[in-house]
Amino acid sequence: QVQLVESGGGLVQAGGSLRLSCASTGSLFSFNTMGWYRQAPGTPREPGAVRTSGGSTSYADSVKGRFTISTNNTKNTVYLQMNSLKIEDTGVYFCNCRDWGNNDHWGQGTQVTVSS
Repeated sequence: QVQLVESGGGLVQAGGSLRLSCASTGSLFSFNTMGWYRQAPGTPREPGAVRTSGGSTSYADSVKGRFTISTNNTKNTVYLQMNSLKIEDTGVYFCNCRDWGNNDHWGQGTQVTVSS
């Protein structure tokens, strides 16, 4: 069973940057899509950034132009570079990888808190 381990969350001031990492115990070539989801308190988990195995990316309108998803296939790691952070970016960020059998794999989540 593949495991995903996120890291890189923390407390940052508005306007600052963070880079999240999601390390997979399996090869990223096992996945059709890789993405980052955000869950704010009392709200459903929502996709923020998704990257396909072919390299295509898509972003939620709220993060477009500020967040960048990337991968390192050698390190089996998915990254989320977050710039110009806003208070409303606060939440738990989850890494998701969907394999070719359409099974979803989730990390445990990492907290991002943006302060004023």
